[in-house]
Amino acid sequence: MADLLISGAGIAGSATAIALAQAGHRVRLLERAPTDTAPSSGIFVYSNGLLTLDALGVLPEILAAGYAVRDGRNLYLDPQGRTLAETRYPALDGGRIPAIVGIRRADLHRILVARRAALGVPLRLASEIVALTETPGGVRVTLTDGTEHAADALIVAEGLRSGTRALAGWDVAPRYTGFGVWRSVHPRPAEIDAKILVMGAGKRFGIMPISDDRLYTFGTISMPKDRRIDPAQGAAEMAATFADIGGPARQFLDALAPEAEPFYTAVEEVALPLPWSRGRVLLIGDAAHASTPFMGQGGAMAMEDGTVLARTLAAVPDDLPAAFARFAALRYPACAFVQEASRRVGEAGAIETREAVAARDAALARDGQAQVDGFYARLAAFRAETDAALAASAVPVP
Repeated sequence: MADLLISGAGIAGSATAIALAQAGHRVRLLERAPTDTAPSSGIFVYSNGLLTLDALGVLPEILAAGYAVRDGRNLYLDPQGRTLAETRYPALDGGRIPAIVGIRRADLHRILVARRAALGVPLRLASEIVALTETPGGVRVTLTDGTEHAADALIVAEGLRSGTRALAGWDVAPRYTGFGVWRSVHPRPAEIDAKILVMGAGKRFGIMPISDDRLYTFGTISMPKDRRIDPAQGAAEMAATFADIGGPARQFLDALAPEAEPFYTAVEEVALPLPWSRGRVLLIGDAAHASTPFMGQGGAMAMEDGTVLARTLAAVPDDLPAAFARFAALRYPACAFVQEASRRVGEAGAIETREAVAARDAALARDGQAQVDGFYARLAAFRAETDAALAASAVPVP
């Protein structure tokens, strides 16, 4: 078993630490932030991501903390609240894995932290890598406090602005997509029991329950690259941005206040071609394939990196550089597919003309479910291809 350093204790790093520790590897986790926390906004996890959380041993806790829309119901509304279409996301394993769960990011992080701790994974906070060298049979890193740490390999899960990525020789920077996203959290009325997406002209406004008593809203819109939002004006800015959105969204837009935690982020992506590894250094999660949020798959892809990496190391146990290259070759097609699909949805959402909106709405009513089915069928095919490839390369047990 390998001695592995992971830099980054977010979704990707935590999931990977859990998967590798479950497989028997010695794992040590570094985090550049001074605290082991996560934002309190929401995230939704579709069935493929829940499948990964099941493999990490935390699905019961996720279901208890979040809000499951087991039948996957998703309503598309026009800005006045009239129904344009209804689609259903797929559940898995005969319904044991719900179609979609909304959950606070802070709760998801808390559950992953508890699982990490139960597996004995140590975490070192305020620890940013400032130097990296590859040694015969391993790597050595120097942290901001001057301490040095050696391991068999380094896994970089630092997110799209990873500093270690550059230290390891990758010349890549996040690309601004032309979009921004607003988020807020509110009390959940009992009648909001499914995912809702309001389809404006050049904007989207979504609603998703994240617990029995809370829900999460998210709004996307085209935004100039240099636009800066004053956090103190967040509620007013968000309300003004979506002033033309009505229907069930109106009650939450009218209730925007500091306690709703409104905040804005620019949407960036990292689309790194292979290789994702250099010797004994591997990039995972957003450090390699940060996606736009329009398909809701960024967290799921990051977590799946962890379980696929653990399985790849089991199939190729004695050659870490070869195992890392094999992992990246397995993951690249699915991650590139998700990025491209999400990018297309975002670009389509930037349309402004009345004629384009009418055509979009008609296509959504006609083809929406087929598009959902096709997307998730392709993700299932990627999983099956990965399973087959790892089974074919697995080292026989004596």
